[in-house]
Amino acid sequence: MNAAFAKLWRLPPLESAVLIGFAASVTIAGAWIFEAFGILPCELCLKQRQPYYFGVPLALIVTWITLRGPRGLITAGFAALALVFAGSAAFGAYHAGVEWGFWPGPSACTGSSLPAAGGNLLEQLKDFRVVRCDEVAIRILGLSLAGWNAVISLGITALAARAAYGSSTESQ
Repeated sequence: MNAAFAKLWRLPPLESAVLIGFAASVTIAGAWIFEAFGILPCELCLKQRQPYYFGVPLALIVTWITLRGPRGLITAGFAALALVFAGSAAFGAYHAGVEWGFWPGPSACTGSSLPAAGGNLLEQLKDFRVVRCDEVAIRILGLSLAGWNAVISLGITALAARAAYGSSTESQ
């Protein structure tokens, strides 16, 4: 284990909470930037964002609690962050598995879909686009965005779990 990683692993609670909030914020902002440049999210991609919508504000609350709160509340906050991002990592791994064809995804975004009947069907078809969950829009260093979500969420989970453990055992 190199010295920089060892130092990161032993961050005090305040710095851990700030780093978790920063990493989660940058990750969700990255998803929005990709979308702004035309890489549209599928149904599973949109669902993978939900832990970030909960986790970023929670990280801010945990940051505030580390300044004033009792050790038990700090530990609970980091444990909650670890659970949120562990779920995010699992969901990202599930989506990456769908993309790699390891298992089927939801039929709503992996099968063929047509717009709802009613009105002029030909006009609806001109503007209708299904973003499939089993097709990768972009790979970065061999991983899809779902794969990167799993990796990043796993890192955040580890940091939050370490902070929860550290805040419950170490003096502040």
